[in-house]
Amino acid sequence: MNFQPLGNRVLIKIAEESTTTASGIIIPDSATQKPSQGEVVAVSKEVDTLKCGDKILFSKFAGNEVSFQGTKYLVLDTDDIFGVIN
Repeated sequence: MNFQPLGNRVLIKIAEESTTTASGIIIPDSATQKPSQGEVVAVSKEVDTLKCGDKILFSKFAGNEVSFQGTKYLVLDTDDIFGVIN
């Protein structure tokens, strides 16, 4: 990854949500909410509690969405992260 977050920020790859139900009903984009789980892709030098590859849970309306090389990411402040999923 050619991106280094600054300050107390991390770069998160947004987890893909299912677009269909178990019975096969397609859920439109307008009915889905912003996901609140993701995987840490890059960490600033100031952050020592997270590492690349950690799966995290974060505030739904936190961060700024960016697109880098065709993939959607979030740049989050560590204060918006609730914890690591084991």
